[in-house]
Amino acid sequence: MDSETGETGGSGRSMSNPSGTQAIDRAAMLLSEVVHADDPVTFTELSLVSGLAKSTTSRLLLALERNHLVRRDDHGRFLPGEMFVSFAWRGGEATSLVAVAQPFLQRLAKDTGETINLGVAVGHSVEHIAQVDCAYLIGGTNWVGHTVPVHASGLGKVLLAHGAAALPPGELVRCTDKTITDEAALRAELATVRARGYAVTDEELEAGLIAFAVPVFRYDGTVVAAMSVSAPTSRTTREAADNAVRCCRAEAAGLSAALGYRARSSPATGATHPTLPEETP
Repeated sequence: MDSETGETGGSGRSMSNPSGTQAIDRAAMLLSEVVHADDPVTFTELSLVSGLAKSTTSRLLLALERNHLVRRDDHGRFLPGEMFVSFAWRGGEATSLVAVAQPFLQRLAKDTGETINLGVAVGHSVEHIAQVDCAYLIGGTNWVGHTVPVHASGLGKVLLAHGAAALPPGELVRCTDKTITDEAALRAELATVRARGYAVTDEELEAGLIAFAVPVFRYDGTVVAAMSVSAPTSRTTREAADNAVRCCRAEAAGLSAALGYRARSSPATGATHPTLPEETP
């Protein structure tokens, strides 16, 4: 029996330890419920199963959340936090990158209204492994499962720029009239991508399509994937482009942190504006 609240744990064990260890025991009990649940757990469910007062449950969950041991989804339900994801990711590809990335991709889609993709290098191509569709009737193609030339996409430029992909031998395929097929020109473009922190493809993969992409880092500082916002050039205004880059960088940084990456310096401010169709690079 809790000397302060008269509460008992959900398992019926006495919670009459000294106050310091008592708080640890309670927090550990809540954490165990979250980690072992098959689905995200609501605050009410945690309060009921633990037998703790709502005020106590709330206080402990906030402490766990501050220390990245639990996190909340878009509905406020609790999931294992970034600490667990980072530890699991150290084991390699067994942890699903798509599952970890999904909340960040969905938030990016909500903030931009456009098509969101996550891609990884496969040979000399980029494979799209996840997508969240745009909010408009006219949007992008469903790219999931498809590969595209690494030099012709925003995702690919990011992977190339950070050494996560390599150019194919021989001539570079031309997808549109705007595709960069000269290797020297492409390498200059990749240097720009590294310097400003994001890539732009303006109708280089498909006519009428513009995309903005940023890197996703894992715990050891290497780039493991790239995240992009793509949209028809017809509705990509200056404001929309700036918002796409800003939001994409924020969500990619969040995903990188979830994979255990700790940036050594702050990302660029985004003062360099993305090149739009009507501008001369």
